[in-house]
Amino acid sequence: MSFSLRLARPTLRAIARPGMTSTATRAAGMRFYSDDSLSYEEFTKKYEKEFDEAYDLYEVQRVLNNAFAYDLVPAPTVIERALKAARRVNDYATASRVFEALRYKVETRSQYDAYLAELKDVREELGITLHEELFEKSE
Repeated sequence: MSFSLRLARPTLRAIARPGMTSTATRAAGMRFYSDDSLSYEEFTKKYEKEFDEAYDLYEVQRVLNNAFAYDLVPAPTVIERALKAARRVNDYATASRVFEALRYKVETRSQYDAYLAELKDVREELGITLHEELFEKSE
């Protein structure tokens, strides 16, 4: 028997025989999601409440990430509560970035403009400048 074959034989046996570790790995990689889905109205109420209850910057950003992770665009009332929560914890950058996230979340520029028109009073009240206004392109 050649020397290389003697070295390879234990490795081949280990590959051919299913080990307990592969079963454990498969079980550990399984995800358990719930089937519970929210309607748009339930989503809006849930996130309005969560933004009202957010007590620090980490919590505001966590709720923002969760809200924008859904496959829908949050209602203007949710965005308004998010902006007020960001300003309540004194974080201007997060408040400004809410509009950037909104710009990428909507499908068309006209939808984004509709959100801007709806939230114009809140933006003025809180003193939030848009990214486009901060970095205007000069020609």
